[in-house]
Amino acid sequence: MELKDVSAVVTGGAGGFGAATVRRLVAAGAKVVIADLAEDRGKALADELGSAVRFVPTDVTDEGSVASAISAAGELGPLRVAVIVHGGPAAGARILNRQGERYPLATFRRTLEIFLTGSFNVLSQAAEAMARTEPVASGQRGVVITTASIAGFEGQPGQSDYSAAKGGIIGLNLTAARDLAPVGVRVVSIAPGVFLTPAYRISPEEAQEKFGKMVPNPKRMGDPDEYAHLALTIAENDYLNGEVIRIDGALRFSGR
Repeated sequence: MELKDVSAVVTGGAGGFGAATVRRLVAAGAKVVIADLAEDRGKALADELGSAVRFVPTDVTDEGSVASAISAAGELGPLRVAVIVHGGPAAGARILNRQGERYPLATFRRTLEIFLTGSFNVLSQAAEAMARTEPVASGQRGVVITTASIAGFEGQPGQSDYSAAKGGIIGLNLTAARDLAPVGVRVVSIAPGVFLTPAYRISPEEAQEKFGKMVPNPKRMGDPDEYAHLALTIAENDYLNGEVIRIDGALRFSGR
């Protein structure tokens, strides 16, 4: 798919993966909506990249908010790409703590609401908008790229809600690709391993020391631009569809 003069929406577009993806899409000729709640970072990135980019404050759990981001993308050109890469809080606690107290159901629900339900909200609305566009010469109308995690395959202790949400995205992927095949919309999911993003809330040196050394090869954490490079490849390659692609340096989480 040719990306010049088409529009894209990136949820979490002001974050580590998101900002890198926005930059890659703009460099390929796309016009991009940064859909995020981080207003300062989102506006700063839009100012940096100029008229090809628009920041739209977006709550992925709210239908009206996502609709506004999708509409804004449509004003920039035919919507062909949606990258769903927003983050959210992760409590990191076991189902039962050391005192035998259970993990709060409200926290579990909130994690699924943000990562899984929010992703479906964006996917379905983006696909609906893409279905209204004229197909390109190949018959395609667009692609939705979701973000899973290797935790969706082998979650670690304390990741019950996050692993369940990311496992849900993995399970959704093929069904969504099959559902949307008649309208020429592809669905592909990226499952990152450990990447050096602000989500770790520690210095890059500390993060590399703690997490980078567990990666078989290359023996380091991933760079967000490596995620973005893969997202761009997926967008441009029409034959990538219905697949979950791990990008993790051959890392497999253990049960420690």
